[in-house]
Order: sequence, then C-alpha cells, then structure tokens
Amino acid sequence: MNEFQIIKKYLKPLSINNPGALKLSDDIYFDKKKGIGISVDTYVEGVHFINSQEPKEFLKRVLRASLSDLYCKGIKPKSYFLSFALNKSIVSSKWLRKVKNILSSEQKKFDIKLSGGDTTRSSKFVITVIVLGHSKKKPILRSGCNIGDDIYVTGLLGDSYLGLSVLKKKKSFGKLNSYFINKYYNPDLPVRFYKFLNSIATSSIDVSDGIGIDLQNLLNVSNFGAIIDLNDVPISTYCKKLVKMNKINIKNIFSRGDDYQILFTSSSKNRSKIITLSKQINTKISKIGSVIKNKNINFKDNGNLFTLSPKKMGYTHIFN
Repeated sequence: MNEFQIIKKYLKPLSINNPGALKLSDDIYFDKKKGIGISVDTYVEGVHFINSQEPKEFLKRVLRASLSDLYCKGIKPKSYFLSFALNKSIVSSKWLRKVKNILSSEQKKFDIKLSGGDTTRSSKFVITVIVLGHSKKKPILRSGCNIGDDIYVTGLLGDSYLGLSVLKKKKSFGKLNSYFINKYYNPDLPVRFYKFLNSIATSSIDVSDGIGIDLQNLLNVSNFGAIIDLNDVPISTYCKKLVKMNKINIKNIFSRGDDYQILFTSSSKNRSKIITLSKQINTKISKIGSVIKNKNINFKDNGNLFTLSPKKMGYTHIFN
C-alpha cells in the first residue's frame, strides 16, 4: 500500500464537509474566506536527507521544499512552524547555532518568520515544517486543466538528482560534483514567478518526487493525461554535457525529484504572454508538452512515443 492509497481509503473520508481540505487531493489547506493557505511536511533522516550532523546539508533544502508547496499555488509564504525530534548524537551548542544562523538567513531571503513549533526527543532525527501564507486570490490547484492546455515547468530539472547521486557515491562527475551537490542542498525556488500563476495557470504542482509522477498526480485529479517532449525538458548545460557523453540517461530525470520548480498547465492562448513574462522576470519557463484525453503520461523522443513504468515515474512512499 502506498501513501496515495492510504490517503484515499482511510484519511479522505475524514475531510468530508471541510471545503478547505480540498478533498485531500492537493498540497495545501486553503480557507477561502480568510485567504489563508497552510502546508505541512515531515522529513525523516535517512529518507529525506542523508546527514543530520551538518545543518547546511539539510536545513535549507527542507525549509525551501516546504515553502515550495505554497509558491506552486501562487501563495506567498508568511510564517512557519518548526518541530524537531532530536537525539543526543547531534544536539550541541555549535549545532544549534548553525541551525539558528541558517534559519535567520533563510528568513531574510524569503521574507518569512518563525511563529512557533515543538521539540522532543527521538532515536531518529525528524523535522516537521508547517508553512502559512495569505492570498486574496484563489490558489491554483491541481484541478482545473483542460484538454489541449500547454504544460510548462520553471527553471532546470535534474541537477539536484545528480547531486544526490554524488552524495550517495552512486556517481562521480569530477569537477562538476560540487556544482550538483550545491543544487541538491540549495534548490532554486521560482520566487519571481509564483505571483503571476493566477493570471496564466489552469492547474499547478511543484516538482518534488519526479516530473513524471508529479505530472501524473496533477492530471489524475482531472482524469487527463499528457504528451511530454523529451527534447523540451529544461536541463542545465552541465547536465546536457553528461548526456552527450553517455554518463547519464536523460530518462532518469523524469523519475527523480527535489527540483522544487513549478509544473503548471495553461491555455495555448497564453503562449506569447508566458514568453514575454519569462523575459521580464528573468525566469526560465519551458513549454514541455500538452494535456490529452488519454490518461497515460506519454513521452516523445525524436518522434517516438514511450511510457515509463510506475517505478521509473518517480518516488512514492510504499509501506507494505
């Protein structure tokens, strides 16, 4: 049983008559009357990050991943709550000072404030982040796309996956290792773009578990599918270089996440508007495919269509 099956069978019924819960089919809770958006994420050492001994190796990524849930809905994060389950092996004055300094820097960068939280003791290091934001406009949800809509993604994909591969010692790219590791530790959030989502997007999600499965989760709400052109998926110059050298398989980009870019759909009428916007805000926005009636997620490589197995679509928590 996976995380989505658990939510659908056991938890979704508990959200009946609670419109803000959005039938537990999205990334956030949204109170329409008050314009408040809330997201909750829990991160476990060994599952979501490797090393808890050095805060710079997990804390920025964890916080930014949580902020991403609101940004991809077109909502500006305002404050956050932070809960730690700590153990003796990591807690020290030096470690706590590093945590404080990193959070202080991130608060300034994203204009957010810590508003509360909790601390407890555990044999395993666990972090829970709750993020609150406010929006006068309706959030862009997973539902709402139409057949024929264009599919876009911001930024670049794949660098974070390569960084994690280096850290796990599965791959090595010589002088490029530090570049990819930095992208894993410090994901680039599309902070200049989120405020324009409401005017162009019909549906939206962030790329956290892999573009394949995240796109599937986005389109499943509307019972649609997609065709994605492999050659249009944006990857970095370094990533392209490794593909040409046959050191990595471009298809792996679809089954890895941690990019925290915004994946969204938009009417084809907005194409010129999006091109202009991309230049104005200096944010890469790439058209990578289109929404189709068929529920499959199809990939196109030089005119040839193919699909990926569920395991290669992206990461899913499986419990038995």
